[in-house]
Amino acid sequence: MATVSINSPDPGSDTGFFGHPRGLLVCFTTEMWERFSFYGMKYLLLLYLTKYHLFSDSAGLEVLGSYAALVYAMPVIGGLLADRYLGMRKAVVFGGILLVLGHLGMALEGEQARSEGGGILRDEGALQVFYLSLALIVIGVGFLKPNISTIVGRLYSQDDPRRDAGFTLFYMGINLGAFTATLLCGYLGETFGWRYGFGLAGIGMLVGLATFLYGQRHLQGQAEPHDPALLQEKSLLGISKEFTIYLCGLLAVGAAWQMLQFHGAVGSLLHIMSVVVLLGLGWFIAARCTPVERSRMIVLVILTMSTVVFWALFEQSAASMTLFADRVMDRNILGFELTASQFGAMNAFFIFLFAPVFAWLWTYLGRRGLEPSTPVKFALGIAQAGLGFGALVIGAASPLETGLVAAYWMVLAYLLHTTGELCLSPVGLSAVTKLAVPSVVGVMMGSWFLATAYSEFVAVQLAKLAAIDTVDGAVADIASALSGYTQLFTDLCYTGMGVAALLMLLSPVLKKMMHGIH
Repeated sequence: MATVSINSPDPGSDTGFFGHPRGLLVCFTTEMWERFSFYGMKYLLLLYLTKYHLFSDSAGLEVLGSYAALVYAMPVIGGLLADRYLGMRKAVVFGGILLVLGHLGMALEGEQARSEGGGILRDEGALQVFYLSLALIVIGVGFLKPNISTIVGRLYSQDDPRRDAGFTLFYMGINLGAFTATLLCGYLGETFGWRYGFGLAGIGMLVGLATFLYGQRHLQGQAEPHDPALLQEKSLLGISKEFTIYLCGLLAVGAAWQMLQFHGAVGSLLHIMSVVVLLGLGWFIAARCTPVERSRMIVLVILTMSTVVFWALFEQSAASMTLFADRVMDRNILGFELTASQFGAMNAFFIFLFAPVFAWLWTYLGRRGLEPSTPVKFALGIAQAGLGFGALVIGAASPLETGLVAAYWMVLAYLLHTTGELCLSPVGLSAVTKLAVPSVVGVMMGSWFLATAYSEFVAVQLAKLAAIDTVDGAVADIASALSGYTQLFTDLCYTGMGVAALLMLLSPVLKKMMHGIH
């Protein structure tokens, strides 16, 4: 039997997908459908809780924040388990199964909540299924998301000139899934019933899993475990290590199921982890680094902490911005009435339009020695996140005759947030690999994702500042609601601009501390 090297695939042996390996098409479609399922429910989640199960704004935001934080934290563990034991294929299949179950479970609505006797009666059985479904999605994403990207990288040799273009195609698959899902699932969920939006998201994930299973032969053996015999060894539980990992995954689902119902649990966990990581990094930087390494690591810590601000502003999209669109905005654009959740598609739409422009711009400026340094790009990204809320404040100050805000201000906000993302996000992970001491690159990558998870927690704490009392899920006083959102968005605008200005002032010092790394 012929063997396939998992480190050096033949770059010319498979060109069945626009000159790229057929395995890229498998990964492209799998990730596209996974993102379809994820974004198909992301922008519906808060509306579903507040309008169907009649959660208060604060309670609904707590669930959203806990869920989002766990989703961004789990891939670190899933990636480590795949690298050391399972291999990418087994991890993706296990994660995909959990995701299918979770998304389809979301389609079980139960009975509509109702006000009765001064309280609210909810279908607690259906809510338990809801929390369990979220937990399945959290752990499923943890196993699937980091490993699909790893498979893409392994389809190319290190010197294959098609590698960057391959990741660009893969990235477009992510945004194609996000764009179509937000439009389709958002429309179905808000127009015909929540079960249809969530159900379509689940069907999308089922298609993605089937695609991955069908396309195994095109992965060139790149997704297999590095030591299959290790998986068959007995664990302390008396079963194989492979099934021990699956069992632990199911136990993690149970733990997440409970954590999502106790609002303080995830926040406390993030606080503890953040303090431990910062203390550990502080000790490592002081005791184990050379002066040059110490300077670079300090810059990386500062940049990583600044991303908490950016993502806390950016992730208002599924929180306060979605409630704003639902409650105080005229959602008519060019004669089409959009649902509140459909506005989330603007991010993917603008990425389609402007990602090539930014790639060209940085290359153009780089050839002329004018490309901004990494700290400056971060400052520009945070500033644009702040300006996006400035657009909403201006729109709120000049409402239509109906008292509602024109939808075009929300479009402008998404445009600014997306251009900010394109300034910061693509260079972020690159900065980790360039600035971190080689022996702790993995730790710093984990810290980066921890910061992203923490930002989700911060995002909902900010959104809760504009929490509004509703009657059966509807706002009674639009003017009062608009005033509350305007105050929040004003504060967020000043926060973004202030942090960006501080980072811009520090950028010459930070650039010097990077010692030649751009």
